[in-house]
Amino acid sequence: MNKSIYIFSFLISFSLFSFAGDPPSHGRKIEFPDVPGYKTLMVDLHQHTLFSDGEVWPSIRVEEAEKDNLDAISLTEHLEYLPHKSDIPYPDKNRAYTLALKKATEDSSGLMVINGAEVTRKMPLGHCNTIFITDANKMLMQDSIEVLREAKRQGAFIVWNHPNLLYQVQDGVARLTEVHKYLLKEKLLDGIEVVNDLTYSEEALRIALDNNLTIMGASDIHGLIDWQYKTAEGAHRPITLAFAKEKTEASLKEALLAKRTAVWFNNTLIGREELLLPLIRQSFGTVTASYYGKTSVLTVMIKNSSSTDYLLENIGGYLFHDNTNIVTLRANGTTKIEVKTQQRLSSFELKFNILSAVTAPNTHPSITIPVTIK
Repeated sequence: MNKSIYIFSFLISFSLFSFAGDPPSHGRKIEFPDVPGYKTLMVDLHQHTLFSDGEVWPSIRVEEAEKDNLDAISLTEHLEYLPHKSDIPYPDKNRAYTLALKKATEDSSGLMVINGAEVTRKMPLGHCNTIFITDANKMLMQDSIEVLREAKRQGAFIVWNHPNLLYQVQDGVARLTEVHKYLLKEKLLDGIEVVNDLTYSEEALRIALDNNLTIMGASDIHGLIDWQYKTAEGAHRPITLAFAKEKTEASLKEALLAKRTAVWFNNTLIGREELLLPLIRQSFGTVTASYYGKTSVLTVMIKNSSSTDYLLENIGGYLFHDNTNIVTLRANGTTKIEVKTQQRLSSFELKFNILSAVTAPNTHPSITIPVTIK
């Protein structure tokens, strides 16, 4: 055989062997540590495809989630708004879910695909996601309340989507309407999107805290994740972090119903303090410290094992030699802080406000980091 033909044949065979049946391998990952007693699941439970008003096939949503190292997604196609129906008639409202589940199963990536649908009505109801349903076809009904009751009969977790959506509330302010108060009373509302796509609603966070709703965040993606969120430039999609007992669909649902969530948006964590602080503490890994020569200036190295940058404000009793009182702990890296302790200590504490974490409107949590000097 001619040598060049042999090499060409080998390369073709190698390519076919490498790609046939194997899940895609990607270099980009979102990572957050587990917290005591729980696994941290990273989920995006509000997405769209060509089967409603999105622009991609369901398999693309699976591949994007695998790129981002997500644990679960839901393709929540609109039940009522179907602009592509002339090209994709879509008689089975579970079809996007079926195709995505098939792709995830073939890839063996461990990604969970959850069946869901978006109830799309005018205000005051607005839009609601119904997650963990069993049959979206049974939810095709006119009555806005009855469709949510049907979702609950199927075991759904119900989320009030983008309550700050501008074409529904022109001032962008989320308000708890009489209809939503009724949904709360009837136990037909479990969570609220504090973050949707590129927007954050401080008013929605207040509604969640005041009414014991699960804090949710999602991409609501219609186009491509990489284009919308500029992932090639180091940015990220918004996601919900669910603190679950194990990585199963049932455990994820239990965590959502128990309100054990936080949201990651624009390098900021949003959630209840009792949930955010354990996550942040687990993110701060190894802390080492040593004095510079015979001086009383201490070099402290703090490792951040998460995918988010932490913006910290020094509120302790010691000033820094190489920083102002504002310090950034870079994602998946180690940051050096030179501390002027004025005398050589064997141990002390650093105290910070975490400016890149929000536990209530205009409220940031504080953290203490113990430091032991060798």
